[in-house]
Amino acid sequence: MKSAAAPAPAPAFHSVAIVIVTYNAESTIEWVLDRIPSTFSRSVGAILVSDDASKDDTVGRAQCWAEAHPEVPVTVVKQIKNRGYGGNQKFCYQWAIRLGFEQVVMIHGDGQYAPELAMAMVTPLIDGKAEAVFGSRMMTRGGARLGGMPMYKFLGNRLLTFCQNLASGLHLTEWHSGYRAYSTSVLRKLAFDSMADGFEFDTQIILGVKDAGGRFVEIPIPTYYGDEKCHVNGMQYAADVLVDVVKYRSRRALGTSAESYANAA
Repeated sequence: MKSAAAPAPAPAFHSVAIVIVTYNAESTIEWVLDRIPSTFSRSVGAILVSDDASKDDTVGRAQCWAEAHPEVPVTVVKQIKNRGYGGNQKFCYQWAIRLGFEQVVMIHGDGQYAPELAMAMVTPLIDGKAEAVFGSRMMTRGGARLGGMPMYKFLGNRLLTFCQNLASGLHLTEWHSGYRAYSTSVLRKLAFDSMADGFEFDTQIILGVKDAGGRFVEIPIPTYYGDEKCHVNGMQYAADVLVDVVKYRSRRALGTSAESYANAA
């Protein structure tokens, strides 16, 4: 009598969604997709390429890559109008929540943050050690400068991070990395509608995760500065994020949850 075959084991990372935020990244998007380790990209639940209304052929290049790699679960979406860096992230996280994924890791379509480390980014979430994982360029002494970070950006990063830690009570080595992974359990608690659509979103989501009781883990990542165009107004960005943490500190000092970025605060 032939015994019934054992069911095939579920993929190790079936609960993970990779989201790739892109804007005018036609020259890099295929390179970025190639750099995600195939053992990881083939076993995740989905890869979403969310293009923020690019003016180039980012979407076409991403679709060509997806067609050439049918074994990888890639979905390509082009936003009808530009949502902004924060707005694009909101779309991606809400997409992951709606489809029932448990972890989501964000990769940038310009290749500034190493796609090779995507699996390392989600591992602390899967192991239950954190609800938010950040890739930090500041954990390896001298690494940021060796990787090409300009001195003015390095000093600005350190100063802003110091001020943001002081105001929030956190102890992160870097607040300004765009390499991030979250458990959707904590994302569901956030008031995305109260957050900005611009670059200050990255600060606001940290404050929201803290208010929602989320735990943070940082892992060291390499610094890379290539030919990608920076779309950030540095002075305006610095002012915006400092206003956010000062408001947060004031709110905490007054014992009120007004202007919180977490629904559960």
